[in-house]
Amino acid sequence: MWQQFRNQLHPEGLEIVTVALETSGPEACRPYIEAAAPEHPSLIDQTHKTAELFGFVNIPNSVWIDEDGMIVRPAEAAPAPPSIERPARNAFAGVEPPEHLVEIAGEATKIRTTPAEYEAAVRDWVANGADSRFALTPDEVIARSQPRDDDAARGQAHFELAAYLEGQGHHDDAVPHYREAHRLMPDNFSYKRQAWSLEPSGGGLEGPVARFWQGPVEGSEDEWPYDGDWLRDVRAMGAENYYPGFTP
Repeated sequence: MWQQFRNQLHPEGLEIVTVALETSGPEACRPYIEAAAPEHPSLIDQTHKTAELFGFVNIPNSVWIDEDGMIVRPAEAAPAPPSIERPARNAFAGVEPPEHLVEIAGEATKIRTTPAEYEAAVRDWVANGADSRFALTPDEVIARSQPRDDDAARGQAHFELAAYLEGQGHHDDAVPHYREAHRLMPDNFSYKRQAWSLEPSGGGLEGPVARFWQGPVEGSEDEWPYDGDWLRDVRAMGAENYYPGFTP
């Protein structure tokens, strides 16, 4: 969808750069990138460096950067443009999905986004540039940006160490640092989802679909190493609060 949206507006000056935050490396992202066949820059960030620099705390998040390299909107939820037809997909074609994933899908339907408003804002910015009412001043960008207190700094350090250990093949050693990053930055679902997705899934799933499990496996001999998981955390916070609303 973003590929088609980009191609529509690219002649008017829009470029989209997609970044996959994935500590386990390119192979985890390859099926998605190859399926999308992007014509725009499509990058893989194994250390979540872009999340640190731009303040991404969930996916999809975006920042707007103008032609002079200035951020004109800080990190915010970026729902897919509704004007682009969503391709029909069934990840469980021919397979009965496990109950855990049925429950996840049920919670996901309750997540609130404002895709029409977001798309209209992007189109207005492309058409009007600095004169767009959605392009913020530097002071407004700073005011809206996520605060970086001591807990955030320590949480980032723990996550960076976990990502390094994961990249070196030391998953068990990475887990305590993922846990500490979660404790220090409890609202950062990017950090949580990354750690959760690296644990074994249930239901005999394999491939990309297995990474959506993100929770304990009933009857498994392996103990779930985290205090939360996607389903429990989203239910606790309320799926309607998963993304902040769009603020013009």
